[in-house]
Formats: sequence, C-alpha cells, structure tokens
Amino acid sequence: MKIQKEEKDIVSPWITLAILSSLGIIAMSAETMVLPAIPDIINELAISYENSSWILAVLLVIGAVMTPIAGKLSDVYGKKRVLLVLLGVYIIGLLLGSLAFNFLTLITARAIQGIGISMFPIAFSILREKFPPAKLAIAQGIFSSTLSGGAVIGLIIGGIIVDDFGWRATFLLITPIAIILFLIIARFVRVGKEQQYVSNKASEFCCRFTHVRQDILLTENTTVTSISNNDKAVSKSLDIKGAITLSFVIISFLISIQFLEKPITFSNLIQIILFSIASVVSLVLFVRIEQKTNFPLIDFKILKNKIILYANIINMTVGLTALMVVYQTLPILIRSPPPAGFGGDASSIANVQLPYMIVSLIFSVASGFMVSRFGNVRPTMVGTIVTTIGFFILFLNHSAEASIAAVLVIVAVGLALMQIGSVNVVLTSTPKQFSGISLGMNLLIYLLGSSVGAVIAGMYLQADQVITNSSGRISTSYPSPESYTMIFLTATLITLSSVVFAILLNRSMSNRSGDVKEIGVPT
Repeated sequence: MKIQKEEKDIVSPWITLAILSSLGIIAMSAETMVLPAIPDIINELAISYENSSWILAVLLVIGAVMTPIAGKLSDVYGKKRVLLVLLGVYIIGLLLGSLAFNFLTLITARAIQGIGISMFPIAFSILREKFPPAKLAIAQGIFSSTLSGGAVIGLIIGGIIVDDFGWRATFLLITPIAIILFLIIARFVRVGKEQQYVSNKASEFCCRFTHVRQDILLTENTTVTSISNNDKAVSKSLDIKGAITLSFVIISFLISIQFLEKPITFSNLIQIILFSIASVVSLVLFVRIEQKTNFPLIDFKILKNKIILYANIINMTVGLTALMVVYQTLPILIRSPPPAGFGGDASSIANVQLPYMIVSLIFSVASGFMVSRFGNVRPTMVGTIVTTIGFFILFLNHSAEASIAAVLVIVAVGLALMQIGSVNVVLTSTPKQFSGISLGMNLLIYLLGSSVGAVIAGMYLQADQVITNSSGRISTSYPSPESYTMIFLTATLITLSSVVFAILLNRSMSNRSGDVKEIGVPT
C-alpha cells in the first residue's frame, strides 16, 4: 500500500499537468480562432472598424483587471473551486458569443470570456503546489509551450471552420470540449493544502531558470500565501475599487482615442474633451487608491525602480504592436476585396499568420536557454532593433500575402526577444518578496498595452476608407491602402521608441552596483 501511494504521488502531478495544459490549449485555440473570423463578424453584425477593435480589446481589459483578483480569490476560497468557476464563466461567454446578434451582445460575451481567462494564473499555481522545485521548471516549460501550441492549432483550424461553417462555429466548436474538460478537472484534479516548498524558494527558482513568454507569465501572478477564512480579511485583500477605477481609466482613454478619427465638429470635440477628462480624473483617483491599499494592482513604489519601469514599458510595446498589426489589422487587410485588400478567405489569414505563431512557439520553448546563455539585456536590445526593422519593411512593402508572412517571421523573432529579455529583467531585478506583485503588474501593463494597440488600429482603419463593389455586391467601404500604411508606420515608430528604452535600460543596469536598491515594503 505504501509503495502504491508513493507511485500515485509521483504520477499525479504529471496527470494534473496534462489536464491543465489541455485547458491552455483549448482556451488559446478558442481565442486564436476568432482572428480569421473578425472580418465576417464585422460584415454580419454591421460593426464599424473602430468598434471591431473592442472584440479583442474588451477581453484584454477585463482579463487584465480580473487576473490579480482571481489569484487572490483562489488563495482564499481554494484554487480548484475558483478555477472551475472561472472555467464555467468562460464557457458561458463562448455560448453567448455564438448567439450574439449585434455589437453589444458580442462585446458582453467577450467581456465574460475576459473574466474567464483569469483562470490561467490559478492553473499554474496548482502546478506550483504539485511539483517540487526540481521539477517545476519542466512543468512550466511544458505549460507555456502548450499555450503557444494552442494558438497555432486555433489559427489552423479557425481558417477552415470560418470558411466552411461561419464565424459562430468558432465559439461552438470549443464549448463541448471545454465542458468535458470542466468535468475532468472536477473529477481528477486534486488540490491539497499549500506546501512550504513552493513558497519563496520555488518562486526564486522559477524567476531565474524558467524564462518564458508573457503569455504564460500570468501564471506567476498568484503567490503562495497563508490562507485566511475571514471574510473581512478577504475584502481588504481584494482591490475591487482599484480594478473598477482602472477599467474606467483605460476604457475612457480608448474611447477618446476612437473619437480622434472622426471629423472635427463641435459635438465630437465635446465628447473627446469629456472622455479625456474622465480618463484623467479616474487615473488620479486610481493612483490615490493604489497608494492607500495594502494589496495594489499596480505598486508605484516598485515602478520607481528605473530598471523595472523601462522593462515594463518595453514589454508593453510588445503587446501594443502585436495586437495592432498581427491580430487586428492583417485579418482585415487579407479579407478586404481589391483594391482595398487581397480578397482572401479565412484560410488565407491563417496561412499568413501561421509563421508568426510557429516562431512564437519555438521561442516560448527555447526562451530559458536563450536568456541563461545571453543574459537579459542583450536579447532585449537586439529584439527592439529587429522588431523595428521588421515593421519598417512592412511599412515599405505590404503588397502581397507571401511577403507579409515572411516579414512576420522577422517581427516574431524581434517581439519574442523583447518579451523574453524584458520580462526576465523584471524577474531578476525585483526583490523576491515582491516577485508576485511585480509579475502581476507586468502582465497587467502588457494586457492594457495590447488593448490600446487594437483600438489604435481600429481608429486608422475607420478614418480612411475606399468604396468597392466587387463580385456584383452593393458598394461597400473598406479601409484604404493608406490606412494600413499609417498603421505600419505607427508600429515602426513605437518599436523605435522601445530601442530608446532598451538603451536606457542597458545604461541603468550598467550603472547598478551590487543588488538592486531595495523597494520599500507597502504598508
């Protein structure tokens, strides 16, 4: 009996890893399948191009503010319980997405899915409990690669599904699989009491040896803490006010950006002013809330460290430019009829984006080796330069699908290096007692930057359009070639600015003597 129990203890973590990795594959496949469907969603639901950016942006905003809250809830009420609740919420979001009949219902469904994706840090925190430090790096590497693999699978399947069955099928296909996984997790995943060996020592081990993409770094957000069953303690540890206020900050800011593309009239000017004021006021309020709370979403004391600040800005540009160009803009360019676009189908989108996804997958697997071999700063610096070159080439030449796919390989290499290096700068430059907070902030800033990128792309796509009547259809307006040129130019300038921050980062780290200046403990 004792031998059987020991064998079960050895096998159980790997079974848990397989199940939770399947969760990552399913969720990432579902989200990636939406990309080829965006043009069809725009046409069927009569959504403007500026509003279409919210298909991606709302999920990112809600996911960003919910991730730290979900992590804390899982520490209090149990990881498995909260994970199942969030998976259930995600399934509901998928069902509602397939039933959406206008812009509002679709965005509501995507917001609900955004709540659901905050389950990923909980999934990894379960793995941290299951695996000892010696095996945790392997588990994290497998988990990260399956998320990237899910993106590749979703992109390949998504193009076929959209072409043959329509965009609603992208939501419906994953729903029964997610339900089955829900039942498997409920039945087979076992989560015991918190183990001491996955506390600070495990956190430090992961920080130094498992350098993975930001997609998976959300899993570090949940730190191992002592669990209290006191509801008052729970309410004090949840920064609900900060989450709501931050949501107001980013949403009002994004709406004010959207109004910039509209003709300058008195009415539009008033709306720009009102939303800008709302954004500034809510930002000031958010800063005050974060300074007073014991468990802030963004700890400004940590961001006073220039090394951490520069690294966060660089990583934010990764999400901003990737969402702006790869996810939001290219599907519309490929599907729009000539002369506005290439007149391709959903499978064409998958073919163009697939090289980008595959390179991202490769780097997610090889990231630990790269950073351990070359350090943090060098990949970051090289990545900013390579990405800038890639977007500049795209700015000069984006006249064919094949050339775009080839340039995306360059962009993927550059963005991966930027992300790998900058995130690990944050990991190694943050005192270990603040690693959970710092990583949570890093993810939050990354996701918010991504949401801004999608909206900027939507603004350009709506601002300059041409009218076509291909295939005998009623004349329809599509983004003009000039709008894509402006998007690629903007991406080039943004990544060029990241080169400046990489130089500042290198200088700050070179000037650092000994350990990083210790950050004051929040009170």
